[in-house]
Amino acid sequence: MKYLLAIFDLDGTLADSFPFFLSAQHRLADKYGFARIAADEVEAARRKPVSQLIRESGLPVWKLARVAADFRTMMRDADGIAPFPGVPDMLAALQQAGIVLALVTSNSRENARRVLGERDFSRFTHVDCGMSILGKRPRLRRLVRAAGVSPRQAIYIGDQDSDGDAARGEGLAFGAVGWGYAAPEILRAGGPDHEFATVADIGITLLGES
Repeated sequence: MKYLLAIFDLDGTLADSFPFFLSAQHRLADKYGFARIAADEVEAARRKPVSQLIRESGLPVWKLARVAADFRTMMRDADGIAPFPGVPDMLAALQQAGIVLALVTSNSRENARRVLGERDFSRFTHVDCGMSILGKRPRLRRLVRAAGVSPRQAIYIGDQDSDGDAARGEGLAFGAVGWGYAAPEILRAGGPDHEFATVADIGITLLGES
């Protein structure tokens, strides 16, 4: 297999949390004084880089940590957030094939465990949670070192252009999923190494690499 380590993002990649995100975004926007994403702006927002969305919202960078912390707290008490169909089978197949699984997310460990369930959460040998959405590069670097593989033997799978930037910055392959927060076009513009149209495509691609 080409990839010995598969690192996953959580929200929008493994967890179907976008509807909750939109609801939480409105509440957080009102609390911290930045712009809401209106219903008729959602699709346009999905086609913009994360950095542009933050800038246009009027949210100061120094408030990001507070907003993220509140989001994690709100999600802790939310119902109905679950893995995308096929995620448990895909993770099981990769683990059974000997690929080391890791999770890097700006969400909390508690939320990741609750959404994925104990069985699937336990499949991840390495878990790093709670960083800034724009601060994943050092976490990816640390995970690759902890796994004892070279960057070229690792892939980061995510749903945001910032995920792709972080992966490329550390010399990792990037796998862009087509069902997450960002539209496929914005991810494609960054030149991902792989594009996944369905969850099953992840297993087919990674297990087929030789």
